[in-house]
Amino acid sequence: MSISCSDCFSDLLCGEDSRILSEDLPECSSSDVESPADADESIAGFIEEERNYVPGIDYIERFQTQPLDASAREESVAWILKVQAYYGFQPLTVYLSVNYLDRFLYSRRLPQTNGWPLQLLSVACLSLAAKMEEPVVPSLLGLQVEGAKYIFEPRTIRRMEFLVLGVLDWRLRSVTPFTFISYFAYKLDSTGMYTGYLISRATQIILSNIQEASFLEYWPSCIAAATILCAAHDIPSFSLVNPGHAESWCEGLSKEKIIRCYQLMQEIAVDNSRTKPPRVLPQLRVMTRATIGSGDSSSSSSSSPHKRRKLNNSLWVDDDKGSSD
Repeated sequence: MSISCSDCFSDLLCGEDSRILSEDLPECSSSDVESPADADESIAGFIEEERNYVPGIDYIERFQTQPLDASAREESVAWILKVQAYYGFQPLTVYLSVNYLDRFLYSRRLPQTNGWPLQLLSVACLSLAAKMEEPVVPSLLGLQVEGAKYIFEPRTIRRMEFLVLGVLDWRLRSVTPFTFISYFAYKLDSTGMYTGYLISRATQIILSNIQEASFLEYWPSCIAAATILCAAHDIPSFSLVNPGHAESWCEGLSKEKIIRCYQLMQEIAVDNSRTKPPRVLPQLRVMTRATIGSGDSSSSSSSSPHKRRKLNNSLWVDDDKGSSD
């Protein structure tokens, strides 16, 4: 598949209202389930719908047979996490970005597994997610910070956005683990004494594992249940909770899958502690909103001391880095 300008729409996505993107689609933020007593039916509906917002099983198998694909995906997600820390984006923005990227790659093959096509896709997915969730969105040039090897023109990113929207059938309001964690936290701690900590800790665990392709095997509700269980182990009164008990939290959950996902999280945590320093979530950088533009003009955060040259009329590359990709 080529992602040249001729393959994208000639009209540009400019100043769109996020309500247009989310109209008639299921909501997914944690605030949607603020009243657990009335939430059972809603959560069951989300569990029924979540299958429509995840890539197919053969997408997971691709990473198991082609390590290069897994490495390229991990690098792209790492960049998204850096930009999230730089601008202080919400965790849901990160997860949606990666969700869009995975769903796109499941449906369409890029001409190469790494290099500028995958970076262009990453920028477009992050831009769309930020427009869905962030009150103030950086310019398309300003979004390309934190080690971006190529800098794309705004019109090129917009065309890629349209391509992503078409492939995803404009379904951007995905069901994610954040749809479920508040509800599951309440199910585990009905007193509400530790729900705040459980949600916060589960959010950290979700982001710390988002680069791992192994979790693509599990649907959002399963990941949410497993992360709440992992978070509960930090609280003495919940340290002996049986992972199998999570199946009773809502109809439609799979005991076996929750246990496998929970065990995978525990194994990765142990492996990380033994083989490398713990993965610490980046500290959020405090920025004044005045430095974040909403248009397409270049922001100060996108400036670089290196010389840049234009490549193929749609992107720039640092002269000292070359264009080896």
